[in-house]
Amino acid sequence: MTRFFLLAFLLAASLAGCNRSDAIVVIQLHPKNPDILYVATNDYIYKTRDGGQTWTNLSQGMSHSRVISMTLDPVYPATVYAGTKGDAVYKSYDGGQRWVSQRAGLDDVTVSSVVNQFVFDPADNSHLFAATTMGVFETKDAGDSWTKRMEGMKEVLMVVTLGLDPTRPEILYAGTSGGVYKSIDQAGHWEKVNNGLVDPAIIKSSRALNVTAILVDPHEPDTVYAATLAGLYKTTDGAASWARIGQSLQDQMVFSMILDRTKKGVIYLSGREGVHRSEDGGDTWTMMNKGLATLNVRSLAQSFIDPKLLYLGTNGSGLYRSKDAGETWEPMPPVVDSPRG
Repeated sequence: MTRFFLLAFLLAASLAGCNRSDAIVVIQLHPKNPDILYVATNDYIYKTRDGGQTWTNLSQGMSHSRVISMTLDPVYPATVYAGTKGDAVYKSYDGGQRWVSQRAGLDDVTVSSVVNQFVFDPADNSHLFAATTMGVFETKDAGDSWTKRMEGMKEVLMVVTLGLDPTRPEILYAGTSGGVYKSIDQAGHWEKVNNGLVDPAIIKSSRALNVTAILVDPHEPDTVYAATLAGLYKTTDGAASWARIGQSLQDQMVFSMILDRTKKGVIYLSGREGVHRSEDGGDTWTMMNKGLATLNVRSLAQSFIDPKLLYLGTNGSGLYRSKDAGETWEPMPPVVDSPRG
C-alpha cells in the first residue's frame, strides 16, 4: 500500500460528505513571488498568479496520472517538477504551461508506483533526489536521467520522504515504511538508524512505522524530526537515538509537518485534528484551528518570503491561508479552473 492510498483511506473516513473541493494534496509556493502558488488535487495541477483569486489548470500534456509531489527549481522557479502516481516524473520549463516526461532510469517507477517527494541539493540546482515507492533515485542533470540509490537499504523498498541537512548537504535521511535510514555521502550508501524508533522484531513487516515526513532542523542540524502514522519522534544526535515526543496530541497520525525557517524550535503538524504548533521543539503543543471549517488537513506550506504566511490544504473543504503564523485561518477561493475573459 503506497502512502497515497494509505492517507486517502484514512482521511476519507472523516470527510462527512463535504464536497466543497477536491483534496489539496500538494501546496507549492514560489520562492520569490508571493502571488504565485501551485496546488495539486487528486486530479489536476492548478496555478494562481494573483494570490488565489483565480486559478488555471496546468495538467495539459500530462497523462491522467495523479500528481503526488511538486517542487520548483530554487534558481529558475519557472522550472517545475511533478511526481506522479503511475507515470514517474514530469518537468515544465515554462511555469507549467507545457510538460515533458522525464523517466529515463525510472523504469521501475510505473503502474502503481508513486513519486512521493523531491529534494534539491542546495549547492547545485541540477542535482535532485526523489523518494519513491520503488526506492531513492538521484539525478545530476536536472532530471534528464535518474539512477537508483539503495545500497544498504535492504529491509525496505518503499521510501516515503527524504530529509536533507541544509548545512551539510552530503547528509540525507530517508523515511520509509519501516523506519529511518541515513546517508553521509549523498545517498551513496545507507545505514539503518532506528534506535528508539521502531522495534527490530517487527521491522520486517514493512508496516512497522510509516514515516510521513522527516525534517532536519536548520538551526541545529543534528536535531531531526520524524513524523509518522504512529506519532512524532525526535533525535538530537544525528539519529544515533530517537525519542517519542508529542504524546499529548490527541491524534498520533501525522500527515504533514513543517519547521519554521526563522524561529528555532517552532514546528507545525497537521492530521485529522487540524493543525498544532509547538514553540519549544515539541515539548508542548497548541491547537491552531480558528477559522477552519474542517479539521481534516492534508498539506501545509510556509511562505519563503513571509514566515507568518501559511497555507493549508484540506481533504475536501478547500484551501486556507493564515497571515499570523496559524493563529487564524481564512478560506481561499475554490481551486477550480477559472473562466477566461
